[in-house]
Amino acid sequence: MDIEKLTNNKNIKLTTARKIILEILVNSNKPLSYEDIKNELSMDKATFYRNITKFEEENLIDSFESNDKKRYFEIQETKHSHFICTSCSNIECIHKKLDLNLGDYQINNVVIKGICPKCLKIKDKNND
Repeated sequence: MDIEKLTNNKNIKLTTARKIILEILVNSNKPLSYEDIKNELSMDKATFYRNITKFEEENLIDSFESNDKKRYFEIQETKHSHFICTSCSNIECIHKKLDLNLGDYQINNVVIKGICPKCLKIKDKNND
C-alpha cells in the first residue's frame, strides 16, 4: 500500500512523523497500540496521538479499545470485526461477515471478547 496515495485524497500533509506512523500501521497484519510501536518512533506520545487523531478525523485509520484499556489502531481498508481473548489479550481480525441485524442500525464493526482456541486448549489441558 502506497502511503502517498493513501493520504493524497485526504486533508493530510505528509510529514516525516506521519509517514513513519502510517508505514508501521500499513506493514502490520494486526492492530497496534502506542505501546506496541513506541520503540520504533522518534517522537513523544503527544505527537503520536495528535497525528493519530488527524488520521481518525480523515477516516484513514480505525481504532478500538481492548480489555487491557489500550487503544489499538489500524489502517481503514475494509470494515471488519475483532476478537479479543480475555485470557491472553491477543487480538485477531475477523474478516468474515457477521450476520447481525439490529433493525435500523448500520453496523460497521464489532469487538467480540472471549477465549481464543489456544487458551481453550491450555484450559482444557489443565482440567485433565
